[in-house]
Amino acid sequence: GVPDRIILMQKGKFAFVELKATGKTMRALQEKRKRQLQSLGIKVFCLDSVEDIPKVISEIEGSESG
Repeated sequence: GVPDRIILMQKGKFAFVELKATGKTMRALQEKRKRQLQSLGIKVFCLDSVEDIPKVISEIEGSESG
């Protein structure tokens, strides 16, 4: 249930990323873990396309904390 990757950025910004094949979604346990992490103020993303990477990086960099 733990996301596949931890993304660490400058100024202490970070997020978790779950990687999926194109069109696939997170399993129930992964969704539960995502909600748990988000309740702590941690950003969690699910990527199924390399084209989404710049958007995710931008969202992480723009966050105030974590």
